Amino acid sequence: MLTRQRKQHILSALQRDGNVVAKALSDELGLSEDTIRRDLRELAAEGLLQRVHGGALPVAAAEADFAGRQQLASGEKVAIGRAAARLVKPGQVVFIDGGTTAVQLARHLPKNLQATVVTHSPSVAVELVSHAGIEVVLVGGRLFKHSMVAVGAAAMAAIARIHADTYFMGVTGVHAEAGLTTGDVEEAEIKRALMAAAAETVVLASSEKLGAASAWVVNPVASTSHLLVSPEAPSKALAPLRKAGVAILRSDDGA
Repeated sequence: MLTRQRKQHILSALQRDGNVVAKALSDELGLSEDTIRRDLRELAAEGLLQRVHGGALPVAAAEADFAGRQQLASGEKVAIGRAAARLVKPGQVVFIDGGTTAVQLARHLPKNLQATVVTHSPSVAVELVSHAGIEVVLVGGRLFKHSMVAVGAAAMAAIARIHADTYFMGVTGVHAEAGLTTGDVEEAEIKRALMAAAAETVVLASSEKLGAASAWVVNPVASTSHLLVSPEAPSKALAPLRKAGVAILRSDDGA
């Protein structure tokens, strides 16, 4: 089998099964595991999959830049943002992450809501300028332009001095085994700090993030309080997450 054919076989199996195991591919194709691992390395370098121990997972499409992510599952993100906004109660202190779904959350908060929003996202903060009853605390630091969020030591220090009721978290991948993942090491550290500083964490995940993985692990999936998905989220992608102990809310079920 030619290299091009092998790689296409791997990608087809990944799309069909949601994961590939190097040893299983080796046995199936009658090739050495070293050959399969080399193919996986090359496919990962092309951005076509995410290598994990023993095999590979679908790469997170949500690693595109901020403008590009606005085009991904935009209808789902509106529905998830609207449902997440209904979870914010008067008087609460909440963390809102960066990202396009988080912007939709901020956009759908009631104009008369009395609450405090802490965010390291300038995009989220701007959405709340006209909300007279919402106190906005903007966490500063180095601007990570890819995601339009503040990262670094200054942001970490500010987050450590806050106790929030809920953290509304964005990620690029949600996988039962690979966990909650994102595409940047500093962003992963910030997300982990925000989780630690909040009483509960609600992960906002459109369908392209389910079953996908990025390089940097934030925490295991079971560490989240709830996973908020859209009505379009495929049951096949949600089943392993439920089995891993994740409580799932759909944005049409009264969230």
